[in-house]
Amino acid sequence: MSAALLDGKKLANEIQSALKSEIEKLKAERCFPGLTVILVGNNPASEIYVKMKNKTAAELGINSKTIVLPADTSQNKLLAIIDDLNNDPTVHAILVQLPLSGHIDEQVVINSINPLKDVDGFHPINRGKLLIGEDTFVPCTPLGVQELLLRNYIDPSGKHVVIVGRSKIVGLPLATMLIQKKEGANSTVTVCHTGTKNLGHFTRQADILIAAIGRAEIVKGDMVKEGAVVVDVGVNRIEDPRSEKGYRLVGDVEFNSVSQKVAAITPVPGGVGPMTIAMLISNTVKAAKQFLRK
Repeated sequence: MSAALLDGKKLANEIQSALKSEIEKLKAERCFPGLTVILVGNNPASEIYVKMKNKTAAELGINSKTIVLPADTSQNKLLAIIDDLNNDPTVHAILVQLPLSGHIDEQVVINSINPLKDVDGFHPINRGKLLIGEDTFVPCTPLGVQELLLRNYIDPSGKHVVIVGRSKIVGLPLATMLIQKKEGANSTVTVCHTGTKNLGHFTRQADILIAAIGRAEIVKGDMVKEGAVVVDVGVNRIEDPRSEKGYRLVGDVEFNSVSQKVAAITPVPGGVGPMTIAMLISNTVKAAKQFLRK
């Protein structure tokens, strides 16, 4: 068996093309979607990710800007900047790039963002709405995973979904989404994590396996069942002397062995990553529409 590739890059381009049309319609109504990203410090991975976000936003016609702050920026200064953005009518979407420096309380910062501008979907109000099934901003990566499945005609309804990883950014919100009695969900969900004993016992039961634990190639070929669908959220650097950079990117899934057994699998890179950025743009458009309706 050779697995079908779930091409997130191609799908994200299709989604972004449709979003560009929506953005043009908003502009025709004198609403110019605005996204501001705050980057504290010089985390290389965060810098690359923010650059990709800004590039995509600019290409689609969103007024995107980044506020870059030194690593020793005080929490109070960061909160003051967020307060200014909350009150700026030209800014519809605010994203604080995580992780933050250790001296800053991330939850306090997240709580300070206007929930109507919280396009990451991390504010407690948006998390609560997600939990009870109300319309809200959904975290971008889980939303991207769900869209990736549905747009590839993989319906989670009635399936056993096993999620490896319980982070507040991916695992927990995704479990919340997929267990609900809704279209594109309605599945039986098992959440595994670093404390799970005999991980393979659970992953082999998955009709749909979602790996989001941040450990390079932890899921091996003998840990999946024949014909399953595998979504690999992980992005990890591993040393590779054959590469010019001295490293290569791999997921949480050992691609070569797993892809020989399953029906479909996402590549790394090129799978979930592009979908995450597409969903950020989608949430930004949603925020602008809410502003227009006021």
